[in-house]
Amino acid sequence: MTRYRTILFFGAPGSGKGTQGKILGKTPGFYHCACGDVFRSLDPASELGAEFLEYSSKGKLVPDEITVRLWHESIRKTVESGKFRPDRDYLILDGIPRNVGQAALMEDLIEVRRVFHLSCPDRDKLVARLKKRALRDNRLDDANEEVIRHRLATYDSESKPMLEHYSSVKRHDIDATMTPLEVLHGIILGLMDEMKIAK
Repeated sequence: MTRYRTILFFGAPGSGKGTQGKILGKTPGFYHCACGDVFRSLDPASELGAEFLEYSSKGKLVPDEITVRLWHESIRKTVESGKFRPDRDYLILDGIPRNVGQAALMEDLIEVRRVFHLSCPDRDKLVARLKKRALRDNRLDDANEEVIRHRLATYDSESKPMLEHYSSVKRHDIDATMTPLEVLHGIILGLMDEMKIAK
C-alpha cells in the first residue's frame, strides 16, 4: 500500500493547529483531517464506535491501536468518496499521531514530509486563548483552567517527544502567538519549499 503524503501540524492545545488546518484544507491539493472531528462523527452503533465509547464514556484513554484504526477507517472512507485523493492531495493531520506509540503504528500508513511546530512556550497565553475559545465555541473542556493546565502537562509529557521521533523530517518552528495570518504565511513558505521538492 502506498503511504499518504502527510503534512503534520504539531503544537499544544490552543496553538492554532485546527485553525490553520481548516484554512489549508480548503485549498486544492490538500485534505485536512482533525482527529477530534473523526471521533465526534463516530456512529455509536458501529463496531469501532462502540469500542471507542466503551473507553471514552468511562473517562479512560482510548488505546492507541483503536485510535489509529478509527482514524484509518475514516480516511479510507474519504478516499472512497473522492473527498481525499492520495495521488493528488497532501494529507494534513492535526491531533494525530498524539504520541510516539501512535506514530509507530502509523509508520506504514503515512509518509510525513513536513512538520509544522506551532510553538508557544508562554503557557499563560495558551490558557487565555483556550478560555476565550471556550466562550466563543461553547467548548466546556476549555473553560476550566485546571483542566487546561492538565491538558498542557499531558502534551508536554506524551506529545512533545514526537518532535524527536520525527527529527529526520524537515521541521518548521513557527511562533503560535503571532496573528493567524502571520502563522499562515510561515506555513505557506514551508509548503512552497516542499512543492519544489515534490515536482
